[in-house]
Amino acid sequence: MRKSTTLGIVLLGTLLAGPMSAADVQQQVSRLPGLTLPLDPAIQQMFDGRAAKGGSVINLSLVRAHAPKLAKAAEVSAFAIRFDTVLPRKLLELAIYRTAEIVGSDYELNQHTPMMKMCGYSPEQIAQVASWKTSTLFDEKQLALLGFVEQMAKGGDVDDAVYASLAKSFTPQEIVEIAYTVGNYYGTGLFTKSLKINVETDGRLTVAGKC
Repeated sequence: MRKSTTLGIVLLGTLLAGPMSAADVQQQVSRLPGLTLPLDPAIQQMFDGRAAKGGSVINLSLVRAHAPKLAKAAEVSAFAIRFDTVLPRKLLELAIYRTAEIVGSDYELNQHTPMMKMCGYSPEQIAQVASWKTSTLFDEKQLALLGFVEQMAKGGDVDDAVYASLAKSFTPQEIVEIAYTVGNYYGTGLFTKSLKINVETDGRLTVAGKC
């Protein structure tokens, strides 16, 4: 084994949070082949940062790592949504969850169901996100958000009444954050589906942050 490959395996063993080994990183977790060692330095740094934040290296990250610069940009965007928005995290998670349902991304639903629970949504509320129009479990702001998400994620044409309801409850900055989040996670959902990224079955979760 080449020295550089050995070093990559040793270092990688210190970077992964959760029940994952260096050998696991080389396994196929999507339509793409597994990663080869040593890792690109930017990817190694990214994985190290995830461990420092208390998250695991999930399959989505392993697949994105085939394109290091785009992987880094995607992580910056995701963490900005998670940590740097003025909109309460609880509402952002609701937008993400409904977007994942609409696009049909089992992968994103698996990762974000624990975050919904972390943010205080009950099992009953989570089960009724898809049927929010007839549910009595969501408040006025949540319903306004869900109305916007529903139309944006199903084609982008949001009618004036739905937008007026959103604008009544949210500031311009919050509206931009909601729309950006929907667009971002819709794209991520398509990414996970088109490349058939495996849903984690070993308990690995992304960096959750706080709600």
